[in-house]
Amino acid sequence: MANLRVIRKRVGSVKSTQQITKAMKMVSAAKLKRAQDAVVAARPYARKMREVVQALAARAGEGAHPLLSAREGKKLALLVVTSDRGLCGGFNSNLLRATHRFLREQGGRYDEIVLFTVGRKAREFFRRREVGIRKEYVNVLGSLSFGHAANLSDDLVGGFLAGDFDEVQIVFNEFRSAISQAVRFEKLFPIALDRKDSEGPVAVEVDYLYEPSREEILATLLPKYVETQIFRVLLESVAGEHGARMTAMDSATSNAVDMIARLTLQMNRARQAAITKELMEIIGGAEALKG
Repeated sequence: MANLRVIRKRVGSVKSTQQITKAMKMVSAAKLKRAQDAVVAARPYARKMREVVQALAARAGEGAHPLLSAREGKKLALLVVTSDRGLCGGFNSNLLRATHRFLREQGGRYDEIVLFTVGRKAREFFRRREVGIRKEYVNVLGSLSFGHAANLSDDLVGGFLAGDFDEVQIVFNEFRSAISQAVRFEKLFPIALDRKDSEGPVAVEVDYLYEPSREEILATLLPKYVETQIFRVLLESVAGEHGARMTAMDSATSNAVDMIARLTLQMNRARQAAITKELMEIIGGAEALKG
């Protein structure tokens, strides 16, 4: 009967876990809807901002603003965006493995790579590997606002203008659907000058009169552009995290159901064996009394 008690205890434990995973799935599903709406709303604005900045920068030239000037230096700042919490499948592990591989493969290309991390998972990952982190941001994505993106932008742009690094890239999980997130590396700045219109036919080369000057417009517009792109990346990561957690918890709940079914069958067999054993003992005792 000791074995039967162990099985019953395991069934109760799995049922408690199932309730937790089911609740987490429902919470993530509710949060995913809001996060997905925010991403869908932010993408067109970020895309149009990129088009406007690139068109204006292509006419103004590299010398119009430091964020447009490609440098010969080899110092890279890499912004790594993960989540603060786990239980979201391979959402963090896939990104961190890709980042670690990037650092190994691109280490010879750059003289120095400095890291900026968003989320506890990135911080813990690189701390364990004794990789230097210039600045870390935790507890940001749980209550994300545009101000967080502005603070990140100030740190990155300030370091770039001060000459601490010559290029800035971001690695993040791009949200595609509730069950699909893709790890992406994007160059943030120096901003590439592109004279082509990627959305349609070749754009007509038209120049404009600017008031104030192109340089003054760029000085105001480019920091806003960086903030917008960072905010969009953070929104992508938040939506991807909720989608990954919802999928992981749904899978965990299904596995719990299967495990409960197997344990219940095992428990019934153990109980049947115990009853059969008792009957055999009773019958054996009765036969002994007859003899």
